[in-house]
Amino acid sequence: MAISVFDLFSIGIGPSSSHTVGPMRAARMFTDTLAEQGLLERTAHVHVELFGSLGATGHGHGSDKAVLLGLEGERPEDVDTDSVPVRVAAIKEHKRLRLAGAHEINFDVDTDLVMHRRKTLPLHPNGMTYLARDTRGRLLGEHTYYSVGGGFVVRPPEDGSDEGPTITEDTTALEYPFRTGMELLAHCAETGLSIAAIMRRNELAWRTEEEINSGLLNIWRVMRACVARGCETDGVLPGGLKVPRRANALYEKLSTEDSSRDPLYVMDWVTLFALAVNEENASGGRVVTAPTNGAAGIIPAVLHYYERFVHDASDDGVVDFLLTAGAIGVILKETGSISGAEVGCQGEVGSACAMAAAGLVAVRGGSPAQIENAAEIGLEHHLGLTCDPVGGLVQIPCIERNAVGSTKAIHAARTALRGDGTHIVSLDKAIKTMRETGADMHTKYKETARGGLALNVIEC
Repeated sequence: MAISVFDLFSIGIGPSSSHTVGPMRAARMFTDTLAEQGLLERTAHVHVELFGSLGATGHGHGSDKAVLLGLEGERPEDVDTDSVPVRVAAIKEHKRLRLAGAHEINFDVDTDLVMHRRKTLPLHPNGMTYLARDTRGRLLGEHTYYSVGGGFVVRPPEDGSDEGPTITEDTTALEYPFRTGMELLAHCAETGLSIAAIMRRNELAWRTEEEINSGLLNIWRVMRACVARGCETDGVLPGGLKVPRRANALYEKLSTEDSSRDPLYVMDWVTLFALAVNEENASGGRVVTAPTNGAAGIIPAVLHYYERFVHDASDDGVVDFLLTAGAIGVILKETGSISGAEVGCQGEVGSACAMAAAGLVAVRGGSPAQIENAAEIGLEHHLGLTCDPVGGLVQIPCIERNAVGSTKAIHAARTALRGDGTHIVSLDKAIKTMRETGADMHTKYKETARGGLALNVIEC
């Protein structure tokens, strides 16, 4: 299957790629299907059910709001985030929504949007069903979708098998196809090309050189804008925990301090960058899924570190960073998981740390072997990390976890650059271990808010 770097870095809305971006896309896919089949105008009633992790923590993650917006035809990449609270409130008050933005129907959120806290569909923890009926109650369409991490939405196999949902096969022929780290390194060894160059050659199957460069620099522009908003905004995060925003105060403090007095001053800026992004994400703001929303702060934080504190930073370096990180993301998506509901936070923060570490090594002149080593270090030291959001919100421990993951990515990169790329545990073995560890992990530690900090903080 062919995965583009633009599949891994997509512009969306917080606070969760699995719980917000995915359900919004699924709802939009549902209305598009009704329209394509000529059933939209005949639809008088829609019923939606969210299962597993979506049902357990959907309110805290904004899944209900995302479904409503998706049913009205919105897409996460261009929805007006400032208008969301007013629009959702209007739908709830008037019990009406405009299906696909054009066809108005009755919709009572209390009865037509059901969130099952303890029921799960068989193929993935993030399952949802959408049903449409006509004025006489006759079923017009019933569709099941799974949000499998990073905003990716898939349908179950049409043959009814229990093999699990798979992303629709992309048959695009790539010049250098790879699924594993070993295959990627083999391409580099055979061609003499860097990992970024390999990824670029594959991207040419979809886009021109100019489109690749401009598209990735636009991703970077959105990341920078997200950091800027986070640094400028004060107050308390929504959701009931009353978590105070810290990025604004930290930015003001760092901007006036004497950097010469503290050798680790730079790392405080990295922490700031990550906090800024994830506070914006927790507020439902515009973020770049990288590769998920829950881990969206790590790659922007490390990229800001590169741009601000590496003397020869450039736009070309930013593009190479993202292409290299994307290559590692392809391997993680193909052979592991980036879904917290499937494997815990090791699949989100661990994956983002691995990708960021790889990108930083690339722009610091590291070899393909050193890049693979950095990615492995970044992932290995997140193995077993649970996903236990307090109150089902992407706030505690998620925001600080991104800050720590960012500094770990820089540490992993520096460790790999000090070596020659030789190491015992390969990236492929680390990913296999992550997948197996996630399978063994109890469900309560996988984005259900029924274990770990989510339970103990409330008890205290």
